[in-house]
Amino acid sequence: MTADALIYHPTVSHYLRFVATTVGRDKLLRTLQYFSRFYAWYLFRSNSPPRLIAPFEAIKKQFALTRKALRLGKNVEHFKAAASAMDDTKSKDEFLRYCAVGRQLGYAVYLTLDMATYVDTVGIWKLESAKRLQKEAYRAWFVGLLFNAVAGCYTLWGLRQREEAVDKADGEGVVESKKIERERAATNLQLVSDLCDLTIPSSALGYANLDDGIVGLAGTVSSLIGVWGAWKKTA
Repeated sequence: MTADALIYHPTVSHYLRFVATTVGRDKLLRTLQYFSRFYAWYLFRSNSPPRLIAPFEAIKKQFALTRKALRLGKNVEHFKAAASAMDDTKSKDEFLRYCAVGRQLGYAVYLTLDMATYVDTVGIWKLESAKRLQKEAYRAWFVGLLFNAVAGCYTLWGLRQREEAVDKADGEGVVESKKIERERAATNLQLVSDLCDLTIPSSALGYANLDDGIVGLAGTVSSLIGVWGAWKKTA
């Protein structure tokens, strides 16, 4: 009876739906990858023996490679999203529309270049320009994240303007106020994720002098936010 209760529990069904998605598996692997990056740094700084550090270094490298494979072909999705955003003439805010185009193009270029470096990383075809392509990929990712972070700040400013115009003494005003609170919470969460992710390309490109501890922790936080978002979508 206990085994049946566990097997048929709604959470188990939810978990199966979650891991059945590529996004769900990617976010879980990403969380482990960046936590391992942080923990390997922590162990190194604690003067731990190499045999304790090695497993986390292996997780960091192998999960990063696995995630590269999972991302193959995903660039098309972002090119399509960029085209859709550009063609969205019904958008109420032109600034946010162009930010969406910039974000999607940045991600699309990043994934295209990242896909090109994959064949070099796994040894299928060695490219002399692999390091340069990876650097350009990080630059494209940085641009995409920056567009999204700017859009997030702009959205928060817009929400504040809307909130000031709401009459909370009115019934409709109360409903609108609650809607604004939900939108603000979602925007703040995405902004935190973007700012955490920005540490990764910033460090790789030398824009910021960040060690693996900071990058690993920031990546873990943004990954957990991604896990939560993917989990809710499969509810």
